[in-house]
Amino acid sequence: MKVAVLGAGSWGTALAKVLAENDHEVYLWGRNASQIQQINETKINQKYLPDTVLPESIMATTDLATALHEARMILIVVPTSAIRQTMENLNDLLVNESQPIIVHATKGLEQETKLRISEVMEEVLKPELYEALAVLSGPSHAEEVARQDITTVTVASHSLTAAQIVQDVFMNRYFRVYTNTDVIGVELGAALKNIIALGAGLIEELGYGDNAKAALITRGLAEISRLGVRMGADPLTFIGLSGVGDLIVTCTSPHSRNWRAGRLIAQGLAREEIFENVQMVVEGILTCKAAYELAKEHEIEMPITEALYHRLYENASVAESLEALMMREGKQEVSLQKHLEQE
Repeated sequence: MKVAVLGAGSWGTALAKVLAENDHEVYLWGRNASQIQQINETKINQKYLPDTVLPESIMATTDLATALHEARMILIVVPTSAIRQTMENLNDLLVNESQPIIVHATKGLEQETKLRISEVMEEVLKPELYEALAVLSGPSHAEEVARQDITTVTVASHSLTAAQIVQDVFMNRYFRVYTNTDVIGVELGAALKNIIALGAGLIEELGYGDNAKAALITRGLAEISRLGVRMGADPLTFIGLSGVGDLIVTCTSPHSRNWRAGRLIAQGLAREEIFENVQMVVEGILTCKAAYELAKEHEIEMPITEALYHRLYENASVAESLEALMMREGKQEVSLQKHLEQE
């Protein structure tokens, strides 16, 4: 089928490569004319995946209408801040007869509204313009997918049929896809793990060892699942690929821009300086504010998120944030069953 991939960053490019290698007709859309020209002429996305040669069949374009024309599936891989405008563009360009499945692979929360990505999509998109919405997420560095490292991810949709179609479109010998119907859990796991990855990079920069890393990942998963369950997610989703799987890979690898940003936080850089240094959107920094506010609204304890929020948005020192985190009142570690009963 024809698939339009909207977003020519590292992840969009890597997923376009997967689709092209599965013999689909792939149009890769981006705004930067020189980048798009370079991809068409050299089959290399020099800025984001310089070591990867793309299939000849991928057509890159800056013309959104061309990318969307007769596409049976649209894959959205733009930053969270661009989701709403992208959906408004789709409203103007899609025709009722096409009704593609729309999949997003963006990991964040809209900062002002605190909505999940699919909620923004449902709020903006005219329902008659698409067949179903889905989210693709899981432990998946773009660089590794591009070189065909074994990768497993999850696709979630309220329509299991749509999820199975997406599964079939993406699956191959190195890229395995599982289906799920818990859109809330998959989206929240994807968004909130970026916050914990900031903390992982921070403690790495400060020289802490494996004990601290294990504690951060474990307690990070606990607070992600607390908020997720309160917001309607299936708790079992958080021990799956889009939960603990994505959390582990993002918290332990220098491929992760959020992990790299965490190291810069430990060096004392301000938010704007971090964005400039990383030169890509750091979703964890933006999501941290939205998650902090959601935790207050839902009366959920998220101490790691809170500590990072105070450092990023209230200029607390790293030492103060760590001390506040470690010197909280003693707690009991509860089983999953007790956790659910409390919720």
